[in-house]
Amino acid sequence: MKLLFFVFLFLALPLAAEEISPFTTDGCSMFSDGTFEHNDLWLSCCTQHDYAYWQGGTFDERLVADQQLQHCVSQVGEPKIASLMLMGVRVGGSPYLPTAFRWGYGWSFYRGYKALTDEEKQQIITIENKE
Repeated sequence: MKLLFFVFLFLALPLAAEEISPFTTDGCSMFSDGTFEHNDLWLSCCTQHDYAYWQGGTFDERLVADQQLQHCVSQVGEPKIASLMLMGVRVGGSPYLPTAFRWGYGWSFYRGYKALTDEEKQQIITIENKE
């Protein structure tokens, strides 16, 4: 009987809903938040990008988030910096690296590319409403 209980418990674990950690941002992870004259010139771009990365999702959603970062930094007048940043996030933001800034960093490690479920989206909305 104990064996049956543990088998059931083992099979039920993946079905348990995972909880996303509260949103955090480190600005422009391992990159300057702006220029010497304007220390936080593109910081808001990075914060928006971090918010997308915190949530995670599909490969295509990550590509869109990275392109939005590039566009945002270009819009503040730094298209060359924007291109460098795009290269950096495409290489360093993989969900398969155990970094604090990986794609989907709000979830436990090794989520990979996975569409958010309705329950996960609701968790995010709940957190947004608390802020």
